[in-house]
Amino acid sequence: MTDNQQDGRAGIDAALVRRLIAQQFPQCADLPVTPVKIDGWDNRTYRLGDELTARLPTHESYVAAVHKEHQWLPILAPALPVAIPEAVAKGSPGEGYPYHWAIRRWIPGETASPETVADLDELARSIAGFILALQSVDATGGPIAGAHSFYRGAPPEYYHDETLEALAVLKGRIDIDLAREVWDAALATSWDRAPVWFHGDIASGNLLVRDGRLSAVIDFGTCGVGDPACDLVIAYTFFSGTSRATFREAVQQDPATWARARAWALWKALITADIPVVEEVLADHELHT
Repeated sequence: MTDNQQDGRAGIDAALVRRLIAQQFPQCADLPVTPVKIDGWDNRTYRLGDELTARLPTHESYVAAVHKEHQWLPILAPALPVAIPEAVAKGSPGEGYPYHWAIRRWIPGETASPETVADLDELARSIAGFILALQSVDATGGPIAGAHSFYRGAPPEYYHDETLEALAVLKGRIDIDLAREVWDAALATSWDRAPVWFHGDIASGNLLVRDGRLSAVIDFGTCGVGDPACDLVIAYTFFSGTSRATFREAVQQDPATWARARAWALWKALITADIPVVEEVLADHELHT
């Protein structure tokens, strides 16, 4: 895609970003605007010079994250062991673009992968430390899990019908009875303590590393306060074997929370037909129950 082509998502392109910047933040109007090499689906992100980014939601459902992150990122940052996005400014609708948008500080680093991570066990401990630090932040007044977090932090039961439909579709490709056992075991538990902070999407694409070590966690669009089980899903989508065991020990969560974590991982794997992750979840259930 060229610099000026639209990608079909909310009509966002570099030319739009330049117009918005010139209109609302003229002090940045001379900065070059370039698409980032690795982008997400919920937002389109552009570099503004060397130190800033512009992040524009692609749909109305992602706009709540702009306001939420602008308010809460500065509060969360001091308590966390690695960098997180720094909210610099919040843009308004304009130039035909209908949503609020964000300017953030650029965070250097490489996306976490088996190729960029020096030691998976060390990464597992680092992510566990991040999760525990996040849970320790005072959750008073924080955004209770709901539509803004796409129900991360709420009971996985919200996706019950979707899960059962996916199970029916995958009949014959996975052990349906065991998968239903995993799902039912999760729904039989609940988070019965005070709500805690969760990130909501701790996945390799939202982890940055430098020199092979975790250096930043990005994209807090699904964060909130509630049940932290959703933050354990990376155990099945990225870790395995000794690194999963290391993560499990370091993150210090109880068996019921792990049961719901398996349900979160199972739901996503089912609706995306990610059979390898489904198999990982089922094997882990059998190992720990």
